[in-house]
Amino acid sequence: MSNQGFSKERLMKVLLAPQISEKATYIAEKNGQIIFRVDSTATKPEIKAAVEMLFKVNVENVQVSLVKGKKKRFGKFIGKRSDWKKAYVCLAPGQEINFAANEQG
Repeated sequence: MSNQGFSKERLMKVLLAPQISEKATYIAEKNGQIIFRVDSTATKPEIKAAVEMLFKVNVENVQVSLVKGKKKRFGKFIGKRSDWKKAYVCLAPGQEINFAANEQG
């Protein structure tokens, strides 16, 4: 578990939020992966280092995907939600992140 020369300030800004949904829960149970919403400029090594630093776990690999923003209408105006990046973080066997326990302290 090393942060490979990334600054601590940068790593604190990489992870935005865990993605909590039915699909995310299914993937966590089936593949042992946790889904995070991440900064759109984040790289795979930065995401790996950030997860290892914040949650004190070993990360096996990281997959990322860009989520395109939906087009929405507001009356006669057409707008678009911004694009965002999603990271699938695969933890080493025997590792897990319990979000409920981390919130309490």
